[in-house]
Amino acid sequence: MAGTAEVKKEEADYKRMHSFPLIRHTDMPEEMRVETMELCVTACEKFATNNESAAKMIKESMDKKFGSSWHVVIGEGFGFEVTHEVKNLLYMFFGGSLAVCVWKCS
Repeated sequence: MAGTAEVKKEEADYKRMHSFPLIRHTDMPEEMRVETMELCVTACEKFATNNESAAKMIKESMDKKFGSSWHVVIGEGFGFEVTHEVKNLLYMFFGGSLAVCVWKCS
């Protein structure tokens, strides 16, 4: 019995530890970075089982708020190399292994 409770506690601690956004790289200004992070977290929570819908929500919101030509990739285990406008890139992790990359290029 004690072993089961201990495993559940460790699982809960792991989920809590990985439920906040972790910025891997960004060159966005502070205000834009905070808004983009909040948008990414909201989209990933709203569409937890559909990364395509989450990416679409983020892209459309970024296009409206900061002008067009935003691109979004959401997933696990991917690599990327992109050309982007300066001060318009955010690469973050959410929920442990889910990565979100948002960038603008014209």
